[in-house]
Amino acid sequence: MAENASLADQINNALTPVSDFVSSIIFYQEPFFGFPLVVLWLMAAAVILTFANRFVNLRGFRHGLDLVWNPKKHLDSPGAISHFQALAAALSGTIGLGNIASVPVAVTLGGPGAIFWMVVAGFFGMSAKFAECALAVKYRKTLPDGRILGGPMYYIEEVLTRRGMKTAGKAAAIFFAIMAMGASVSVFQVNQSHAQFANVTGISAPVAFGVIMSTGVAIIVLGGIKRIGAAMRFIVPSMGLLYVGAALIILVMNIPAIPAAIQTIFESAFGLEAAGGGMIGAIINGMKRATYSSEAGVGSAAIAHAQVRTREPMTEGYVALLEPFIDTVVVCSITGLVVIVTGAYLPFVGTSDHGIEITSAAFESAFSWFPYVLLVASMLFAFSTLVGWAFYGAQAAAYLFGPSKTTDVVFKLTLCFLLSTGAAVSLSAIINFIDSMLFGMAIPNIIALYLLLPELRRDVKAYEAKNGL
Repeated sequence: MAENASLADQINNALTPVSDFVSSIIFYQEPFFGFPLVVLWLMAAAVILTFANRFVNLRGFRHGLDLVWNPKKHLDSPGAISHFQALAAALSGTIGLGNIASVPVAVTLGGPGAIFWMVVAGFFGMSAKFAECALAVKYRKTLPDGRILGGPMYYIEEVLTRRGMKTAGKAAAIFFAIMAMGASVSVFQVNQSHAQFANVTGISAPVAFGVIMSTGVAIIVLGGIKRIGAAMRFIVPSMGLLYVGAALIILVMNIPAIPAAIQTIFESAFGLEAAGGGMIGAIINGMKRATYSSEAGVGSAAIAHAQVRTREPMTEGYVALLEPFIDTVVVCSITGLVVIVTGAYLPFVGTSDHGIEITSAAFESAFSWFPYVLLVASMLFAFSTLVGWAFYGAQAAAYLFGPSKTTDVVFKLTLCFLLSTGAAVSLSAIINFIDSMLFGMAIPNIIALYLLLPELRRDVKAYEAKNGL
């Protein structure tokens, strides 16, 4: 234990100054309300993309479902995985412990109203996800051996180069790739799954836990996107049904408290309740956590969606817009309601160092053994996210250093080594670091989305006319 504590101190001492410095730059606040400019940047883009594409997040929802459930039309198309596998692979990176552990953090810091703004951000984020994933497929690269390289770094470089800014385009794409590699060190997942493991079993072995978790990740990711897609098509639905099913049982047991909880959420969302810093605190924390959960506008999921089998880039946009709905509008809302109706968040108001412990307390309020259900769900959630982000980071490394198999293996093994330390790092330092990387990715990504918006609108119009939408 002493050795583990010493290691934890060393890791925290090294990470905290870095995460604080980067966070201070990325989360620079405007002087009037203290609103982080990058949150405004993300939400403005999501709203603009929604209106510019005539609420494609609503109009295209049913078509996205059709593409997922009727994939035969695209079986002979170029690409590595099906629409469903692409959705599952991308959801593996977004449906993670952010849904279980970061939602309570949003509530304790921003009040129950953070849930409302989280849902708002998820709704508009569907349009941002549509845009970046459709464009990622359009600008992906296919290697002679059939491997596909894709993601925002390619359309970022392309659109700026076309406008006579070749050097700026390359620099912006490199910046995005570096941020993606940083975000792929998703130690939050290891940290919070270990926290639940220690909470339920009473065993605290952070290094051993991290090594076991990262070894499992290595086994999957070293097999490439096809193995990832095949694994996630089973893991993602299973973990989702397990967690949502258990959470719904808790809500049914607390049905009388749900109307009051919803009223509290709305009152807090519009500043009628002082807890959490009022309306501004609710907006900031809700939208920050929604972005961490769904990653809409960040560009990460576009890396997975670029691997899809299709000849029509727009198809993957429609599939991708389902992600924020499933991840944020549904799963995060359910988590938020669970911690609010049970009151599990109340002892931790104003703190950020407790995440999954709050959700675990909410589960325990229903049945003493329910934290074990949460433990299984959290392990699956963490594992799927680690796998998804390992692939994202490897694709970013391929862009920076070349798409050799050696680069791929070295990056993935190095990443898994870093992940093995995740259980020993403090939660607040992790959140600051990961948030900084994610929001850093959003800066060049959204610039490229704005520049490509006229082209995207033409492509959407042509696709919908062709398919009678």
